[in-house]
Amino acid sequence: MNPVRIGLLGLGTVGRGTVTVLRRNQDDITRRAGRGIEIRMAAARNLAKAQNFASDIEIVADPFKVVDHPDIDIVVEVMGGIEPTRELILRALRSGKHVVTANKALLAEHGNEIFEVAQETGGMVAFEAAVAGGIPIIKTLREGLTANRIEWIAGIINGTSNFILSQMRSDGKTFDDVLRMAQDLGYAEADPTFDIEGVDAAHKLTIMAAIAFGMPMHFESVYTEGISQLTGKDIQYAEELGYRIKLLGITRRTSEGVELRVHPTLIPAKRLMANVEGVMNAVLVKADALGATLLCGPGAGSEPTASAVVADLVDVTRMHTADPEHRVPHLAFQPKYLCEVPILSMDQVRTAYYLRLSVYDRPGVLADITRILADLEVSIEAMLQKEPSASAQWVDIVMLTHMTVEKRINAAIVRMEALESISGKITRIRMESLDQD
Repeated sequence: MNPVRIGLLGLGTVGRGTVTVLRRNQDDITRRAGRGIEIRMAAARNLAKAQNFASDIEIVADPFKVVDHPDIDIVVEVMGGIEPTRELILRALRSGKHVVTANKALLAEHGNEIFEVAQETGGMVAFEAAVAGGIPIIKTLREGLTANRIEWIAGIINGTSNFILSQMRSDGKTFDDVLRMAQDLGYAEADPTFDIEGVDAAHKLTIMAAIAFGMPMHFESVYTEGISQLTGKDIQYAEELGYRIKLLGITRRTSEGVELRVHPTLIPAKRLMANVEGVMNAVLVKADALGATLLCGPGAGSEPTASAVVADLVDVTRMHTADPEHRVPHLAFQPKYLCEVPILSMDQVRTAYYLRLSVYDRPGVLADITRILADLEVSIEAMLQKEPSASAQWVDIVMLTHMTVEKRINAAIVRMEALESISGKITRIRMESLDQD
């Protein structure tokens, strides 16, 4: 049987990794796929560098030449960006080609359109590499948990932010110092905004939620809060209370709708998730029949991401000639059964909270604070009061609350910040127990 012919868009880190993995494991991949998989053509910005790396592949500068070539069966997109990538993928599908992509931003923001065109044309769009690098979370959600009703997902799905928080905790360094270290090591981009402000994690969470709950992509509805405002003080206080701070993407099905949120989160230090350090990713899925399952591994990098890309290539090759109606649906549920569900605002979310207040060290202050919380039906689970220095008039108080609705916490913070005995803004970080029962 003739090999499947691949057109590769992008020969950067992931593209080169894909070529390397296909070459090194060619025999095993052919045996698994049932036929050979060969990269015939690739688009690259630096032609000389690309030809030096892959002299056996036809290299072109124009990616549309790859998409339009009649001999290409599958287009692999690892060039990133929104445009012209969206146009390239839609053009590939409309010309009868299948697509493998690692582009989480594109899918989160334009996936509804892309999957609709794929459905119309009978094309396949595979995207395991778009979420959590080499961790097979898409296949797990879409196929491995088919028998289950998924209840919630919580994930460390941005390695840059996890590295920064890990280093701040272990070394006591400031956010700015660790960010520079991450950039020097190549873990963070020159412009790290998408990573440190939670946008990258929000893209990935959008995709996982759509698959888990059988709904369209809703990136615009994800509450997104990054880690740039976190201080070493809060990381230290959390540790003293038995917690660690992680940037989590969380989606949960409730009777009122679906939660979609990315934010720094206190989780108990005894949880496995709390001990995922450095640039590693981890996703915890709670399903009704199986219970809780944790998947952990490299969330980025040349060959870990290429591992997912090549796995998708094998899947598409196996199903290349299959009737479209009998393939695994892109978002796990048959397209005609995808449904809109309400997306909860953060005011409606129920969780627990870490509050840090700088208060004037005098009698009666704590009574004022607890009275406000009691009026709004917010109960305190634990409290930590730091000893003031000999000359200090202000002291830090840290409170952990029981579960409550966010709008009550917001109201409490407004009232507490209005007290003369409170200095500056109150720090609020959400807490999740990640109970697996």
